[in-house]
Amino acid sequence: MRQGLTIGQFATLTHLSVRTLRRYHEAGLLEPATVDAATGYRYYTAEQIPPAQVIHQLRQLDLPLAEVKSILATDDPQSRADLITAHLRRLEDALDRTQAAVLSLRQLLSPHTTDLQVELRTVPARTVAAITGQVALDQAITWYGDAMRELDKAYPPPERTGPPGGHYDNELFTEGTGQMSVFRPVRQPHPSGRIEVLDLPSVDLAVTVHTGPHDDIDVTYGRLGAWVVEHALTIVGPIHETYLTGPRDTHSPTRWRTEIGWPIFRVTTG
Repeated sequence: MRQGLTIGQFATLTHLSVRTLRRYHEAGLLEPATVDAATGYRYYTAEQIPPAQVIHQLRQLDLPLAEVKSILATDDPQSRADLITAHLRRLEDALDRTQAAVLSLRQLLSPHTTDLQVELRTVPARTVAAITGQVALDQAITWYGDAMRELDKAYPPPERTGPPGGHYDNELFTEGTGQMSVFRPVRQPHPSGRIEVLDLPSVDLAVTVHTGPHDDIDVTYGRLGAWVVEHALTIVGPIHETYLTGPRDTHSPTRWRTEIGWPIFRVTTG
């Protein structure tokens, strides 16, 4: 009497290899409908084709076998959706990191047709509205976004006198945790919540402009650092960033312009 679809037939129908089906069986993901006690042959039914294809698609998303098993064992559709959505977010984060690394490598491997444009600039002392915190590097983007939204809410456009900026201690990059300050020059800075009034001293900087999204801003940092080592004397101090055009100004990342300022020692200001 026919016992069902052989593993070979089932593999053909589902586009899954025999080896994969055996692995799914061993992992408890997709057990055959019957197993011949004498021969050990596995037999499947047509009703098992849809779940086999679901497992295959989940594995195509690099979902670990244990998580696939949890999803299949969950009866609640919303719980299944939440588990899959959480994994998709992890994949998106990994894709963002991969794209940033690819872009940086392309910049590093491509010869530069023009020299880096660097300006030596003396920035005068200023009083600004700022938010400062001790931040882990992997949380820097989230922290920055929250702080800038708080500053934007406290100081609408008529109150602003210049583009926003940030100071980033070297330890943020060398140790993975360091002090960050983001600020806005405004007409009348005043403390409120996390916002403080911050007096920025005058400083001499070697400044260059990074154009476009920040995925490869580390390359511009590296090129500016190399220029400074070759042409100037560095001093201890935070890296300065000024966001001439950013996500608050345009939805097109290719139009972003970020000034990077490296603290230097200048004998004269002429």
